[in-house]
This record gives sequence, C-alpha cells and structure tokens, in this order.
Amino acid sequence: MQVNTIAQIGMGGLARAAYAVQPEETRGRLFAEAASPTRTPFQRDRDRIVHATAFRRLKHKTQVFVATEGDHFRTRLTHTIEVSQIARAFARALRLDEDLTEAIALVHDFGHTPFGHAGERALDRRMRPYGGFDHNAQSLRIVTALERHYAEFDGLNLAWETLEGLVKHNGPLVGPNAPEACPVPRPIADFDKLFPLDLASFASLEAQAAAISDDIAYNTHDLDDGLRAGLIDLDDLAGLDLAGAILAEVRAAYPALDPARTAHEIMRRHITRMVEDVIETTVRGIGDLGPGDAAAVRGADRTLVAFSAPMRAAVDQTRRFLFERVYRHDSVMRVMRTAEGIVENLFDRLIERPDLMPGAWSVASDRLSDDRLARRVADYLAGMTDTYALSEHSRLFDATPRLR
Repeated sequence: MQVNTIAQIGMGGLARAAYAVQPEETRGRLFAEAASPTRTPFQRDRDRIVHATAFRRLKHKTQVFVATEGDHFRTRLTHTIEVSQIARAFARALRLDEDLTEAIALVHDFGHTPFGHAGERALDRRMRPYGGFDHNAQSLRIVTALERHYAEFDGLNLAWETLEGLVKHNGPLVGPNAPEACPVPRPIADFDKLFPLDLASFASLEAQAAAISDDIAYNTHDLDDGLRAGLIDLDDLAGLDLAGAILAEVRAAYPALDPARTAHEIMRRHITRMVEDVIETTVRGIGDLGPGDAAAVRGADRTLVAFSAPMRAAVDQTRRFLFERVYRHDSVMRVMRTAEGIVENLFDRLIERPDLMPGAWSVASDRLSDDRLARRVADYLAGMTDTYALSEHSRLFDATPRLR
C-alpha cells in the first residue's frame, strides 16, 4: 500500500480539523533543513526535545518539593510528562496536530532553574540590571542557542510553530491582548528580531491546549503532593468547589475506602472534570468563531481552549488554596528561602570569578561586558539540577546549608 503524504503517517488515519496546524504548511526553521521522508516537522521537533540534555535535567529539578523530602513527589520531569499526556488527549479530542501539541507540552518547562520558582526569583533579582530572568524566555534560549549538539546549528532548530507555541502558549506578548505592564523578556525580543514569531497574535490551538494542560496538571497534582507531604488533609478539600464535591461523592460511593485510595480517586476525577469542561467549552467556542484555518485561530480576540466560567472560578479557588496552604506553608517557604540563598551565592561568586565555571563555561572576567557575563552566569545556573547546584555550592563555599 502506498502512503501518499507524511501527514497521513503523522495522523495515523485521523483527519486533522481545518483549524489545526497543518505540518505541510509549516513556516519552516531558522536554518533550512531537508524534509524527512518519514516524519512530519513536528514529529522531528518532539523527538529532538525528548533527546535534549535539558529534558533529561528535568528529572532532578524541583516542582514544589525538593528531592530530599521524598522520592514520590513530582519533579519537573514527571510534571512535564503529565502535562503532555493531558495535552495529547485534548489534541485527539479536538483533532489538532498531536505531535505539535506534545512537543510544546514537553518543552514548556525547559528554562526552569534548580529549586523551581525559588531559583527563578533569585536569578531574576540578580539579573534585574541586565533585563531580568524569565523561565519561558530561558526555554527559548535553550532550544535556540544553548543546546549544542548538532553539526550545522546551535540549539534544536525547531519549527516556527513549535517556537511560537513555546513563547506564546499563555497568549500574546505585545498588542491589545497582551497583559498590561509585562515587557517582553529580552531573550524573546532579541530572537523575534531574527525570526519573527508574531508576538501580538494568539498562538495555535495546539499551544493553547498545552498551556491549559499545565494548569490542569499542577492544580491537581500539587494538591496530591500537598496531601502526601502532610501539609493538608482530605477534610481540607471539603471547602473547595471542585475537589470538595468530588470528595463528597467518593466518600458516598466508597465509605470504607482508605485515605490513599480516596486521594487517588479524587485526583483522577479532578483531572477528568477539568478536561471534559475544557473540551465542551472549546468546541462551543470554535463553533461560535468558525475558524477556517490556524491563521483564523491566531487572529481571534481571545483564547479558544478554555475553561467555562464556573470551572475557571473553581480552578482559581484551587490555586488560591494551594498558595495559602501549600506553596506558602512555613516548611516550604523555609526550604525555598534557603534555596534562593544558594542560587544567589553561586551567582555572586561566579560573577566575581567566572573562571571558576567548569569547561567551556569558564571565561576570564575581562573578556565579556557586564551584560554578557551576567547572562552567561545565568545560563549556567539555570541549567543546573538541584543536586548539581548543591554540589557546586559545596565546591565553591566552605559550608552549604541543608534544604530542610
């Protein structure tokens, strides 16, 4: 049997919707490459992302709880895989390009620092005189410059649509639909001059699916990890509109179920309720707008892959609960303050002595401008895993605090 197009291979016989991104219409790559005879551009991107060094490092980067607190908590890698699984379900239900959706989901956290948002806060403070630090912008730096394995280019040379999804998965960065008082991070602005990403438009439905999958994953799994850590208990969920309603129905159906199984039953239903709500809301939104192609999606005045208003309120309520009871819990904040100090110590020492960085990172302090040196140190630190950051701190300082 002859297969006529790569698109048929990529979809496994399932036709994409007209509003989906069509791989044969890709805007290409910064560095032109010959097409693959067996894989679509987005399948190649997904594969490059999975084989990247930055992807492997995610297994030792903090999501909420550092690795020393237990083996069963989410890491950036397990979170990324969970986001990818949910995003792929959306792509299948909405007839989007599944490979592009998965690629964006898998790459979305590449730029996270060691110790999660604590490391990002520390680097942003130190980088403020040089344009600041933003993990999404750092993800772009990694896939366009810092991964250095290919013979003909730096980075992964991803397709335009994948880069667009990475940069704009949370919406436009400039123009009337962009958040107010949020300047475009310098690494994104610089790259956009080289390879314009249409920063004023919304991203594809594939990128929107990846973004909302991130919300669904962490709103659910951070509750689960909070329960596992003992920061909250099952009865605390009763006050939440979504998780509380599910708790009541699980207890009614299984009154003798043990707490661990009860928690798992709540979490799987929690994800299902949000996923089903998003699909229903998105199908209705697509029907109202009637986009004939991906360009019409990008030209819309709103995000189409979205929660309904009642579910959005429930998700926001859950997020507030997580901030109050988990993210800002005294024990978590104590560890995160210590982690911020470790990152700041490393930054300050390496700015003074950049020759102390290993291998190709090492450079004499008078070789670079202050701006370029600061960005080089930030790139080095952002790429660290939690364990490597602790190891480097032990190498460069007489005493390293314990994360407890």
